[in-house]
Amino acid sequence: MLFNNSFFLFLLYLEQLVLKIIVNLRKIYLKMDKLKQRWGINSNFQVAIIILVFAINGTFATWVAKPVTEFFGLSSETASPYILYLTLRILLIFPIYQITLPIVGWFFGQFKFFWEFEKKMLRRIGLGKLID
Repeated sequence: MLFNNSFFLFLLYLEQLVLKIIVNLRKIYLKMDKLKQRWGINSNFQVAIIILVFAINGTFATWVAKPVTEFFGLSSETASPYILYLTLRILLIFPIYQITLPIVGWFFGQFKFFWEFEKKMLRRIGLGKLID
């Protein structure tokens, strides 16, 4: 016998995997269309860049928050209870994220988008007077 049952099972699995990938790519494409419409942009490439900037900035903000928390003498070992440390760290990451978002966006040529996004966010949380 040239092929055994495990080979055919592998082909069946591969076919199902390819179908799942195609369905998920279609869902992603439809979501990208919704994001383009919501954000007022035209290209899928720009959507990808914007999502990349959000991801990079989130990582960058958490990276910057670590030395800042250490500067104030807060660490996961010294803060008691641990939930207090996490709460303070999240409260610190939020403004760092908001400040660095337009800066990271500028490096990717998306400053205008992120500046408008930032102004909208500040207005929603009641800090619109800072930018007006």
